[in-house]
Amino acid sequence: MAVTGPPDRVDGVASTERSVGGRVSRVSGPLVEVEGLDRVAMLHMVELGPQRLPGEVVAIRSGRVTAQAHEYTGGLKVGDPAVALGYPLSARLGPGLLGRIFDGLLRPLTGQAEWLGPGALSEGEQRFDGSSHSVFSAAAEVGVTLGPGAIVGTLPSTGGIEHRVLLPPGTGGVVEWVARDGEVDNAGPVARVDGREIFLFERWPVRVARPAQARLELLAPLRTGQRVLDLLFPLARGASAAVPGGFGTGKTLLLQQVVKWCDADVIVFVGCGERGNELADALADLARLSDPRSGRPLLERTVVIANTSNMPVMAREASIYTGMTIAEYYRDMGYDAVLLADSTSRWAEALREFASRSGELPAEEGYPASLASSLAAFYERAGRFRTYSGADASVTAIGAVSPPGGDMTEPVTAHTERFVRALWSLDRDLAYARHYPALTWRRSFTKDADRIGSWHAATGRPTWAADRARAIALLAEADRLSSVVELVGLQAMPARERVVLLASRLLREGVLQQSALSENDAFCEQDKESALLALVLAVYEKCLALVEAGTPVASIEELDLTAVTRVRDELAPDDAVGVGRLRDEVIERLDALR
Repeated sequence: MAVTGPPDRVDGVASTERSVGGRVSRVSGPLVEVEGLDRVAMLHMVELGPQRLPGEVVAIRSGRVTAQAHEYTGGLKVGDPAVALGYPLSARLGPGLLGRIFDGLLRPLTGQAEWLGPGALSEGEQRFDGSSHSVFSAAAEVGVTLGPGAIVGTLPSTGGIEHRVLLPPGTGGVVEWVARDGEVDNAGPVARVDGREIFLFERWPVRVARPAQARLELLAPLRTGQRVLDLLFPLARGASAAVPGGFGTGKTLLLQQVVKWCDADVIVFVGCGERGNELADALADLARLSDPRSGRPLLERTVVIANTSNMPVMAREASIYTGMTIAEYYRDMGYDAVLLADSTSRWAEALREFASRSGELPAEEGYPASLASSLAAFYERAGRFRTYSGADASVTAIGAVSPPGGDMTEPVTAHTERFVRALWSLDRDLAYARHYPALTWRRSFTKDADRIGSWHAATGRPTWAADRARAIALLAEADRLSSVVELVGLQAMPARERVVLLASRLLREGVLQQSALSENDAFCEQDKESALLALVLAVYEKCLALVEAGTPVASIEELDLTAVTRVRDELAPDDAVGVGRLRDEVIERLDALR
């Protein structure tokens, strides 16, 4: 959990003594003002009222402390006691995170009817799953000198992910003692390094990025199994992406597809202010879906932060930082983690609500002037890193954006576009036309295409970059011609332009559309993705050659090409060979038109 009582030390930030004697002087929703607190610092935790509601200090002026409460403040009144805890909001990191569901402060939500009441803070040093012991295997030897991030030992894997006990950042020295292999008490130490005891759990302030040796260049793509992403707008592993789209365009479903099929080791899914029924559906799917790595439920290597719209608004603001800290924790173990936040707009609305209550000078549409810097600080924690243990690992951040009324110029969307490396923009017209994923190639972009093209060339796909460029050019030309067709009609168009329109339809229906409900088409392997794109481009080139040789374009349009649009759903996700056979058959049929 995030707050379990005053620790001896929160890694990264030294704790101070507890302060007593403060009294609540004002309550306005999540904003609480306190007088009489001493020895308190910015962003440190306070407990408010007899229910000990958790809050964070956000301002100190002339002896008056302003805190944002992470719980519903109904019943909290002027004169109630307040206590400064002496440490920042910190996540308790350790075994038992995977496969579990937590609220925005990393407190376990163990069942539908077991929501935590106001101020309920778990005590003790148990695992999140309730057990008090773990099976430990030592990986360090007595007398060896270890640095920060070194592996002290391991615990049994969950969902195929081995849990590695690391030396916390800022810790290092000679190993003086290591626990024997076998069962250990979760509350007790498992090693002693340079006089400091090492435990299974550590606490880390969620608003502070965990350090690493170096930030590395982005190289390999994050494979999602979604063709429109992998082929046209790929995201490098360790990069950041945003998914803006109006209501009903499929943001949540697209993120759920990425959760299910991306090739990351660990998934951290943050339901930030969205509807509870959507999150419940996602959890049911994760529990039902089999992980291709282990054959067990995919939920077992997923951490879910559930802070839905009916939960405290300022805990929503903390939830994405909690999720990012968990992702960095597994990154430090040497794993590739993906953080998905749905949605950052609801997070920004929490900032706006608190800013309006605190009297902060508003900027665009009432959002605080610090919105842009807050978004930048979140997304810059993504990256590919060399960890202190020497491993190359990454955190990839993907955030949904819900612009009111689909207005892509509103502040959250506009600022987010500045800080991400890929924009997967969803379009209402495509969604209404039942083209899913409704990702528009008109507004979407990626800054990683060149690097990923080099990666594909080095791994046996030398034509990937050229095929992608041809596909995007084809879609752009078809968009330009579509307005002309609406004026003069298709029959009045020159033969070449009619071929462009035919090929763009095949590209949209045969490659870019993908059904999340299809057994064969919900996921697509890279070789099949490339084969499908090569099929459409080969048909396009052959049709152009035919019309240039004098073949009537009408005979080409009358040819039955439905096999090209059906093959994506009829063949297995990895059947690139079958797609290649169909390409040869279609080219032969086109040759017969000469």
